[in-house]
Amino acid sequence: MSRMMFVNLPVKDLQRSVAFFGGLGFEFNPVFTDENATAMIVNDQAIVMLLVEEYYATFTPKSIADATQVSEVLVGVSADSREEVDTLVANAVAAGAGEVGEPVDMGEMYQRAFHDLDGHKWEIIWMDPGFTG
Repeated sequence: MSRMMFVNLPVKDLQRSVAFFGGLGFEFNPVFTDENATAMIVNDQAIVMLLVEEYYATFTPKSIADATQVSEVLVGVSADSREEVDTLVANAVAAGAGEVGEPVDMGEMYQRAFHDLDGHKWEIIWMDPGFTG
């Protein structure tokens, strides 16, 4: 059985986050979008729920991490090519994200990363389709 994955991230300004990720090419499911949340479609099996911090807090008794100060999640997203990795990170940085570290090139795998507008770390990864590890 194939399972879906939902990642829930707290955001300070939902419209700003939607504009940021929309600018990177992500789409949103309007059925699961209101003033408190949106469902950002990664693919048919993976959804990132962007939740306004006050709404996010209704799902957990724990305090919300300030992702600009501490690490609470690393989100990895695949890309179809090295060029797509570079383009996605360049577009993110142009839209206000901060690039994290230097590109990692291991030949059969290439990775770059950025912190989004709320400080969450996104790793964009390309792997050679013939790579078996």
